[in-house]
Amino acid sequence: MAKSERKTVLVTGANGYIGNAVARAFVRAGWITYGLVRKAEARTVLNSEEIISILGSASDKSFVERLATQTRIGPFDVVVSCTEQILDYVPHFNDTIALLRNVAKASNDQGVRPLVMFTSGCKDYGMTGLHGSEGLELHTEDSSLNAPPFAIDRATHAVKIFDHADLFDAVVLRPTTVYGLTSSFYGPIFDIAKETAAEGILEISANPNSIMHGTHIDDCAEAYVAIAQTDREITKGQCYNISSHRYETLDQVAQAVVKEYSIENGVKYLPEPKTTGLDVVQMLFGFSQGVDSQKVRRDTGWKDRRQLFSEGLRTYKKAYEAAAELSNPSVERIQGYVKLAKDGNKQ
Repeated sequence: MAKSERKTVLVTGANGYIGNAVARAFVRAGWITYGLVRKAEARTVLNSEEIISILGSASDKSFVERLATQTRIGPFDVVVSCTEQILDYVPHFNDTIALLRNVAKASNDQGVRPLVMFTSGCKDYGMTGLHGSEGLELHTEDSSLNAPPFAIDRATHAVKIFDHADLFDAVVLRPTTVYGLTSSFYGPIFDIAKETAAEGILEISANPNSIMHGTHIDDCAEAYVAIAQTDREITKGQCYNISSHRYETLDQVAQAVVKEYSIENGVKYLPEPKTTGLDVVQMLFGFSQGVDSQKVRRDTGWKDRRQLFSEGLRTYKKAYEAAAELSNPSVERIQGYVKLAKDGNKQ
């Protein structure tokens, strides 16, 4: 019997919002998919999704030694990094690099040079103009990096993944804000709408022409797979933006919310507030950014398929409410960020 040529991938942060979607996408594509998680209780869910769970973390790399003794695991053709500590980025980044090098060395020792897919984000470029503004240009991979304060360390460090060509090839991925399922940073929209529906008006402190360029989480994950399955001579050493086929404006999203929640007096736009720290709601509404993703479409043939947020809002609302009812950790984490920002701005 001929030896199987099926590819193998390791996804770090495989129980996280992006990481889990990426791992499930690789499973659907027929890859042997391993997921690295920090907590033992997360392994049950991964196993139920046919993701082979491995216990370990960036700061505890003993699992690499364990893998070396388990001949049924590895080597890895692709390693996808989907973890970050955005407010304490550098120490986690350094731990992640050490982990990736150890995993890559173990794979090299077995004759396989892996492709490392490193997740950053489109906010590394900073903001674009508003919808309708003169000379508006979407961010491309050639745009200069002009990250807001919270993302500066990520923007400057992510590209250092290319410094490790002695052990692996690399690509950097910069997704836009993602939505769908638990909705991640789009989730607070539903909480705000529910709170304000009874008051009869939706008040938003941002410009209605602010650009909201999201991507459905499953479309985003499929882009990772498309890159992994494209000729590596095309993709290695590249950065790729991941965004939906067009952007939405804040007003388009707000009007969809007003309609869905039957908010009698519509939406009212207020001046943007002066905030301290990382205000996730204000970043969603007021961080105007349009992102071009023609490069990944051209190189890999990927395209987004899911409805834009305003188009599928009712479906996304129901998915979010179900996740919240089930006390999904992703929902609770984002709600915690919102509360921290509110408490900080009251001081």
